[in-house]
Amino acid sequence: MKQSEAIKRLAEFDQRGRYIFAARDMSKVFPEDTPRGREATLKRLVNEGILERPSKGVYLYALSQHKGPDTLEIIAKTLRRGEYSYISLESALSEYGVISQIPVGRLTVMTTGRKGEYKTPYGVIEFTHTKRLVPEILAVTKDRGRPLKIAARMAALRDLKRVGRNTHLIDEKDSQDD
Repeated sequence: MKQSEAIKRLAEFDQRGRYIFAARDMSKVFPEDTPRGREATLKRLVNEGILERPSKGVYLYALSQHKGPDTLEIIAKTLRRGEYSYISLESALSEYGVISQIPVGRLTVMTTGRKGEYKTPYGVIEFTHTKRLVPEILAVTKDRGRPLKIAARMAALRDLKRVGRNTHLIDEKDSQDD
């Protein structure tokens, strides 16, 4: 596919707010390409700086008008598509003011998928596996109008203790209310 046509197609998706794609989504973005042709197109677009690969299996339209503070969360959501994931541990507790340090460039996420750490140009995503059932997860998370839900304050504290993380940063007086 010609570069100009590929940019036009990516811009159409961007206008609808979609600028991060899993590798398997690219067959929908470029449906007329053969798998081999699609790979060549993707490689060329990455080399030209039109697409970025923030992580293996994830593509980001570099010219997007929508890149912003939620980009790292969207990448995390794309990496664990089909699983339940939510912000917890240090990232959630920092937002609630329960811990004194703000994790800069790091997002801590609980997921029903596999654990792992992904270093991206937008920050590090740390996935920690949870055995919680979906109804439990839904009961202890809040929708903030961002890509990932966030654990309620007490749920984030329980998650931190359950996974055996360091609790010395917790401000006890701020950890009481939910």
